[in-house]
This record gives sequence, structure tokens and C-alpha cells, in this order.
Amino acid sequence: MDSSVLKVHIDDNLIVALQDLSEGEVVALDGHTFKLKTSVPAKHKFSAVNLEPGDALIMYGVLIGKAKRSISRGEVVTIDNVKHATQRFELAEKDISWIKPEVSRFTNRTFMGYHRSDGKVGTANYWIVMPLVFCENRNIEMVRDALVEELGYSTGKDYTLDVRRLVNKYQNGSAIDSLMKEELIIPAEQQKQRQLFPNVDGVKFLTHDGGCGGTRQDSDTLCALLSGYLNNPNVAGGTVLSLGCQNAQVKILETAIKKLNPKFNKPLYILGQQESNSEPEFIADAVKQTFVGLVEANQIEREATPLSELVVGLECGGSDGFSGISANPAVGHFSDLLVSLGGSVLLSEFPELNGVEQELTDRCSSLALAEKFKSLMEAYHDRAKESGSGFDANPSPGNIKDGLITDAMKSAGAAKKGGTSPIVDVLDYTEQVTTSGLNLLCTPGNDVESTTGLAGSGATITLFTTGLGTPTGNPVSPVIKISSNNELAERMHDIIDINAGTIITGDDTIASKGEEILEYVIAVASGDKMPNSVRLAQDDFIPWKRGISL
Repeated sequence: MDSSVLKVHIDDNLIVALQDLSEGEVVALDGHTFKLKTSVPAKHKFSAVNLEPGDALIMYGVLIGKAKRSISRGEVVTIDNVKHATQRFELAEKDISWIKPEVSRFTNRTFMGYHRSDGKVGTANYWIVMPLVFCENRNIEMVRDALVEELGYSTGKDYTLDVRRLVNKYQNGSAIDSLMKEELIIPAEQQKQRQLFPNVDGVKFLTHDGGCGGTRQDSDTLCALLSGYLNNPNVAGGTVLSLGCQNAQVKILETAIKKLNPKFNKPLYILGQQESNSEPEFIADAVKQTFVGLVEANQIEREATPLSELVVGLECGGSDGFSGISANPAVGHFSDLLVSLGGSVLLSEFPELNGVEQELTDRCSSLALAEKFKSLMEAYHDRAKESGSGFDANPSPGNIKDGLITDAMKSAGAAKKGGTSPIVDVLDYTEQVTTSGLNLLCTPGNDVESTTGLAGSGATITLFTTGLGTPTGNPVSPVIKISSNNELAERMHDIIDINAGTIITGDDTIASKGEEILEYVIAVASGDKMPNSVRLAQDDFIPWKRGISL
């Protein structure tokens, strides 16, 4: 077999170029030779057969498009000669048998987690400060400015400058020469050692542009999302800033919290600005109550916890033509490992499941779950079409440039993150994970909106695969970045945590990389490793306004 090409599934009529191939070059695969009619860039695909207009293109064993015109054997497929197409799917009898991976290596492993009174276990211990309405964003920033550096928490920089040392020396009458010799640089690791609350991993500040001015449904959904963040096992408690007159009322948030978790008893401080005497007093009260909350949060310590308590969200962004054959399948093997150990995974981004609905409904553990998935997919697709778009518009210019030319091709690769285990639950946006195993979560394909939703539904760690590089993270669910290719891992080493490009070069297998991912997840969950997204304070938070975002 030629190491420069790959056929993913036995039924495929497309072949993947693992490196740049030139027009006229001859490559061999499975006893056949192919003389290339065109150049084929790495990550792109060429046809293994002659195709006529309307003929099906198959990859990952599923329909990913149809030929717009005649395509010759050995010709590269592009958006110019292929159009998006997916196979129809039907609900059928369930066959959820699957072959579990070997997990004896991990059977008795534990992670050091934070145990909450409701029985859930976090991988981190955060305090969150958040607004009910965008009018409070400025006040959130003021609370941030008052607390973060004073308490010794990272600002996302590799170092900070302690200007107070200069101020103190100046006030004590030091000469200019002495001022110039003063060391101001505090490395990030040293800054961490100065933390006033060593058992609190950080204070996280959420801002958004919602809560008023949109639909009441958007405000209700926002409150449900915020209640999910407060309920997330990685969160010790929260401070909520309200204006008072907004659509997203305090009562709506309180009702959402009780509905989500009747046993919720975390410290929660809610302040209304329109009830305060002045803005300075309002900010000061928020700072004081947050500080008191941190004192309480600092009392909890990490304890040994079985891996079955892990809840891991699955995400991909900035995908390329290698994502579906390296990083995503490796995450899929991780998913199967964790499910076999009793843990939970959440596969998100419903626009990127378009085209693989048949496989997923067949894996649902009940007909009711299959019907719920079908209903959510159809409703989402209809709303997208009503807004003048559709799932077929999902691939980004970056996706297309790097070989993902149809949504179905992108989806077939993205779905590999979910492995092969049965689907135990289907969740709508903001619904909470309650069942161990593989869960499907309805979120948009937008990276940040989706990771925001994963944390809101209970993910305590998020795996994020990328082929192009995406500098994003989440305030409460540590995001681990996995590269699909070696070049990205080397070029953007400051954001990438794990390189799955070694699968492409043959230095690793999907199974070995999946086990490596699990080892890394255990280390992050125990506080022994810090993903780059956490180090860089990439605390992105964007609530989904349903129906207007893909």
C-alpha cells in the first residue's frame, strides 16, 4: 500500500491524499493503481472511479455528495464538481450491541476530584461571576479588575508586572537607580503560588449580549443555561449581577435552578443594581460577597474518585481533511474507553451530524430516543432553512480549503468523536446529562456556542479536535486541544495539548492515541496538568439564540 493515500472505508469511492500529489503521479492502493488526472493537495480526495452527473460519492461508508458533472478516475473532488447530498434515514429496530475496548489498564484508576453535596464530582473548583443582562457587563469587568490579580489568579499571561513594588519604594524615598534595579516580573507559576485561596482554581467572569431586548424565549433559555453553569460540578458557587428591569428576571433564574437540581445548595449571591444606593456600593457589595464565597469554596479539597464520575464533552472546530481520520477517531476510541469504565461523554453540534443520522438512530438504546433525535434534527434543519440557510452551508471557507467540501463529509468525520457505543440519551440544549454512557446534545456547529452548551449541560472537561487551529476555551470546563496533523501541532504548539497527527504518519494508532488522551484527561481532572486554553485564560462564553445560528 502507498503510504501517501488512504481509503477510510471498504465501500468508499473516494481516496484521501495524505500528502501533496502531482498531476500524472501514479499511486497504489489495495492492489490497484491510480494515475492522477489532477494535482491533489494533502487532505483532499480524488475519485477512485469514473463518475457521471448525479452519481453518489461515498466516504466513511456513507453518502457525502453527488457529482455535479463527470469526474474522472484520479481527479480531485472539489466544490466545483460535487454538491452536498445525504442519505435518507428511517427509524428501525434497535441493534445496540457493540464490542467494548480492553480497559483493564484503567479499571482501578482514579482522579482527584472535588466532591459536591449532590453527589457530583468536579475536575476543578471555580467561582463564577455572571450577569443576567448585558447591561451588567461593565460591572462584571470592574469586579474582575478588583479581584483577579489581587487574589493571585492568572490573567492569561505568562507573567505579570508588580508595579506595587515601585510604588512602595518610591513612597519610601528610594533613589532612581534603586527604582530601575527593582525586579517587577512575576512568572505565571510564581503568581499561582501567591494565590490566597489554594483550593480555588480561579474566579471566572461570564459576559454576554442577552437577557433583554430579544425574545422572552431567549431570556428563558439564557437563565436555563446560567443555571446549568451554576450546577456544573466544577463550580463551587456564584455571584449574579442583575439590573432589575430586564426580561431575564431573577425569579426565572431561581425557577430554572430548582427545576434543574432541587437539591441545589451552593452559595449563591444575587445583587440587583436598581436596588442599590450607588454603583460604587453595588460593585463593593459584589466584591465582598464574592470574597466571602471564595472563603467557603476554599474549604473543599480534592479526593480520589473513580473514572466513572468523569463527564467529557466532545467538540471539533477549525476542522481539516485529516480530522475525520486522526483526531476524531482517536477521541472516539477515548469515548469508548470512558463509556466502558462507566463514565459519560456528550457528542454535540447537530449540524455536523447531518448525513449520519441513520447510524446514530440505529445506535439509540430505545425508539423514543431515536424519535427525539430525529425530531430535534428536523426542527433545527427547518429553522435553518427558514432563516435562509441550511446544514449544507455549514462547512466554513477554512474547512473547504482543507478538504471538507460538503457538510455530509464534514459530519461523517465529526461523528467519529462519538466512538461506537450505544446512545443512552438525547438532550436538547441546556438539558443535563444524567445517564452514564454516550449522550447526544443539541448544540449549534459554532465552536464557542457549542462548548458553552456542553459546560451548561454538565461537561467537566471538553475535548476539542482541530486541524486548522482554534484559540478558544471555556470558563468552567477545561478545554483540551487535539491536533489532527503534525504541522499544526508544531506551528501552534502554544494552544495544542495533544498531537494526533502521528496517526497520519503511522507513528501511532487510533487506539494508542485514544489511550494517551485518557491519560491526559485523568491528569487534567486531577489538577496535575493545565491545558493551554486554561493557561491562556481562553474563557469564551456565547449563549445560543436558537434558530439564528449554525
